[in-house]
Amino acid sequence: MQTTNLTLGHSPDPDDAFMFYALAKDLIPTQGFRFTHILQDIQTLNERATRGELDITAVSIHAYAYVSDKYALLPSGASMGDGYGPMLVAKQKFSREEIAKKRIAVPGTMTSAFLALQLWLGKPAKEFNYVVVPFDQIFAAVKSGAAEIGLIIHEGQLTYQNQGLVVCEDLGAWWGTQNEGLPLPLGGNVIHKRFAPAVRKQISDTLTASIQFSLDHRPEAVQHALQYARDMGRDLADKFVGMYVNHWTLDYGDQGRESIRRFLGQAFERGLIPHRQELEFVV
Repeated sequence: MQTTNLTLGHSPDPDDAFMFYALAKDLIPTQGFRFTHILQDIQTLNERATRGELDITAVSIHAYAYVSDKYALLPSGASMGDGYGPMLVAKQKFSREEIAKKRIAVPGTMTSAFLALQLWLGKPAKEFNYVVVPFDQIFAAVKSGAAEIGLIIHEGQLTYQNQGLVVCEDLGAWWGTQNEGLPLPLGGNVIHKRFAPAVRKQISDTLTASIQFSLDHRPEAVQHALQYARDMGRDLADKFVGMYVNHWTLDYGDQGRESIRRFLGQAFERGLIPHRQELEFVV
């Protein structure tokens, strides 16, 4: 069988490592595809997607609004905040009105966390003070005083208390209260549209099989993911993986698709993204 080499971009964090354990270790059939794993932070992957550089990549749902001309959403691989999500943390509790006047460290302007922040504040980015900081340096920015508020993603949602910080707002919980309990759509996997629909489906099935394998072989997959678990032991890493690799990750389902429509629809209505999105999924 002829081998097709594909680039697969994802974040160097436990949930993505967990998802792609079977591919990284050649544990499942891949239908003639060989995946080269490109590990970069989500803001970098978002930027690369705007240039169409990778065959398959994780992107923020926010960023999908800027790459939907080049990429289609895969039905699996989603990161959904089901009653939880990115958090605003600080040395002391601040109200929304106070936060709007303070300097906020954010993990990238194309992240879904940043779009959720704008929706929560009711202000576009140009109307508040923020500084872009690599996601794993946001705690340091807040503790040093470089920023008064930190917008944290990834495992920071479980480790902020170790840094002596408190939560001012959980944007995932807030989103759910505003949208009939729908999860906050944070990230997804996309595939370049240069591939024919039948090939997209083959690749999609292979990626879904990798996620299912990890869910079926959880202890081994979590052990693999631990190498990317910053400041987390096995139990905390396992908890984090469970937050972001679950039934939503195997398939968005009707509710997951609706949450994306609402998230990007509300962003368009408030002038935060340039055009209303037509969601294109690989089926």
